[in-house]
Amino acid sequence: MAKLYFYFAAMNAGKSTVLLQSSYNYRERGMQTLLFTPAIDNRYQQGVVHSRIGLSEEAIIFNAHDDLYQKAMKQGQKYACVLVDEAQFLTRSQVHQLTEITDQLGIPVLAYGLRTDFRGELFEGSQYLLAWADELVELKTICHCGRKATMILRLNAQGVVITEGDQVVIGGNDMYSSTCRKHFKIRDPGIIKVHAELCEKSIF
Repeated sequence: MAKLYFYFAAMNAGKSTVLLQSSYNYRERGMQTLLFTPAIDNRYQQGVVHSRIGLSEEAIIFNAHDDLYQKAMKQGQKYACVLVDEAQFLTRSQVHQLTEITDQLGIPVLAYGLRTDFRGELFEGSQYLLAWADELVELKTICHCGRKATMILRLNAQGVVITEGDQVVIGGNDMYSSTCRKHFKIRDPGIIKVHAELCEKSIF
């Protein structure tokens, strides 16, 4: 039976890399995959899923008003799998549409995204994927201290932590940092560095 999977993690955990590897595994066996990527993510070439290690693959762009179920139907092919990059940007309706792709078309859907934003709050897409996905898979990355990173800090150009602002501001490694919950609560890059050094010495 086809399932909806949500692979979630903090930033720089290799979500897009895992997505592209999954797509490759299907294609290597002669099966077709359909990739979706949000229009709002303009860090790289639009219409392409990129990974930090240099892998890439073309994808269908979607915005908040698109019906992903209808987009999948319009492609006119029987896909072995549908994969969604940056799934935190999905709307509630679009997550429901992904469940329809799985339940009505019998196609497994693999969605990859962040769980929470820089304030520690759920994105809309992540909220409903956590609620409705058949399988939840956590991809792991590490904090400065070596612990598992589950949270995200937003930084300004001077490296100071920002605690207020719009939920969605597109940026890369210079703007966001993945941390453990303990260092997320400290919310100061300088203190984070000190605490990381102390953690390494097993003082904490």
